[in-house]
Order: sequence, then structure tokens, then C-alpha cells
Amino acid sequence: MKITEMTTQKTSLPLEKPFKTALRTVTKIEVIDVMVQLENREVGRGSASSTWQITGESLISIQAAIDGPIKNVLLDRDIEELEDILMKVDRSCVANTSAKAAVDIALHDVYCKVFGIPLHQYLGGGAVFPETDMTISIDDPAVMQNDAKERIGQGFDVLKIKVGNNERDDIDRILKIREAVGPDVKLRLDANQGWKSKQAVKIIRYLEKNAGIELVEQPVKAHDFEGLKFIRERVDTPIMADESVFSPSDAFRLLQHEAVDLLNIKLMKSGGLRRARQIADMAQSAGIECMIGSMMESHVSVTAAAHLAYAHSNITRYDLDAALWLKDQSEQGGIKWQGKIAELPDKPGLGF
Repeated sequence: MKITEMTTQKTSLPLEKPFKTALRTVTKIEVIDVMVQLENREVGRGSASSTWQITGESLISIQAAIDGPIKNVLLDRDIEELEDILMKVDRSCVANTSAKAAVDIALHDVYCKVFGIPLHQYLGGGAVFPETDMTISIDDPAVMQNDAKERIGQGFDVLKIKVGNNERDDIDRILKIREAVGPDVKLRLDANQGWKSKQAVKIIRYLEKNAGIELVEQPVKAHDFEGLKFIRERVDTPIMADESVFSPSDAFRLLQHEAVDLLNIKLMKSGGLRRARQIADMAQSAGIECMIGSMMESHVSVTAAAHLAYAHSNITRYDLDAALWLKDQSEQGGIKWQGKIAELPDKPGLGF
């Protein structure tokens, strides 16, 4: 069944309220939606978000990569040659991981539709639906405390706290949140590269004694593998890489240097499901568990990540709340949220 067409469209998705990190503030999600069509008119959907500060891609560059070099390697190819097509997509241009992810998702979607199976079944099946954490975006400590109480009231019991722009405020934020939510709620800290290595050790040691935290994500700059290792060797709290791991080769280097305890996989960083699975497999062979994460993304790409999370045994933590920040959650199909639980559809492909 040959691929006859691939089209793109820009979409803007407003958020219910601003999403703030140490790197940026977002009020809407800008995405490029992708449609891959076969000769029998079956269509696969994909989506990519623009995140300048992390992937270096804009809406214009994402669309240009998809409509240009990526499209050139797809048209007239037989979808049953999926692995070879995905490899060609990966090699079609340097970087452009979000653009590649959107097309990778659409190709997996339409491939599974051809064979009449859900994406998670193609990826290996699963037993327990993913339960996402909920992010508390960076703000004044009192505001974050109130946000945390509100999210706990909605049924979330794992909070991902954005920190990383001021040491004193960061500590105050966590102490206030811990006071508000009690001792049983898990707190994950995401510094988004905002600390120095020695500073991170100081903050984490203090919080270990006074707040209790499950893990710390990307405390230092993405390229600073030595800094990650320095921190990991001096604290008890697990250290997780996020911006440091885009590719399987990044994962290999981190694992080889024993720099982290956990890896955060995101489709927009890895270039899609194919390479995300490779990272999860590699980490599993090294005894390192993974989280599946998301940027500020659309319901479509978060659904793809949830399918992978459900199917891969080494993905044990879930940060899939991006779609829950959308002002309009009327998208039909894909994952269905039951509180913190992402229920996956039994329909073919992504389930749209």
C-alpha cells in the first residue's frame, strides 16, 4: 500500500493558564499537524510542537523539514516497509527531531490502521494504563502552593515541580508545597538546566532532610554530563536526564559514564517512536528505568507517547499531562483521561 500524499497544517492551541519553567513561559501550544495518506485513502495523523529553547525548532523549520527532505523520502513508498521508511526519515536531514517525530507518529498510525491493530498492540501490548503526574509550573511560592493543593484535590498524587531560577525561592517553593500536600505525595523536581552542579548538591541535600523528593530532573546544562555525574555521586536522590538525552547515542554516553539514575524520553527529542524505543531498550539493558515525558504538545502526540508508555516495560514513570493543560479538550479519539489515568483506545492506530 503506497504513500501517495503528505500534508501539513499549522494549529494554535490555547492553554487554560500560562505554563512557566526556568526556560520559558507558554500561553498557547503552536503545532504542526501532519497527515500521511495511502492509495486506499487511509490516513495517519501526527503532530509536532515548536520548542525553540529545547529542540531549536520553530513552526517554520518544522514545516519546511516535513514538506521538503522528509516528504521526498516518503512518497511512493510502500507502508509495509515501515522500518526502512522510518530509517530514511531519520537520515533525510540533520537534527529536526520534532519534525521527524510528527511524521514517525503519522506513519505508525497509518501502518497500524492497515493491519487493524492499536498502536500499543504493535509496540508490544501492555497491562496497566499509564498514570501521569501533574506539573506545577514555576511561580511565586504561595501561588505554587495553592496550585499543588488544587491538583491534589483533583486526584493527582505525583507532582512535578518546576524550579531552577532562584536557589532561595526554589527551596521555599518545595517546602511550601510539601507542607500543603502532606508526606505521602511524591514530589519530582525539574530544574530545566537552571542550577550549577555544586549548587544542586547543596539544594538537594537540604531538601532530602527537610522535604523528601522522589527525583531531580536535569539540574544542570544539557551538555554537562560531568556535572550530572558529580551530583549523582553526592546525593541520595535519583538524578534524571532530560535535555541531555535526545538520541540513542546520547543515552549510550550517559549510561557509559554512569552519569544518571533515570532517563526521560520525549518523542519530540528522540525523533519519534522508533528511536524512543531504542533508548528505552538500551536503558533497560543497563538497568536504568525511564520516564515518558512530553513538551507542551497536542493531544495527538501525547496519545502516541501514552501508547509507547503502555507497551514498554522499562518505562515506569509518566509525565503526560501536557494535553490536560489545553483550554479545549474536545478532541475526539486518542487517549481518554479518567483523572490521572490515560485510558488507551482499542481502535486501530492511535485511536482517532
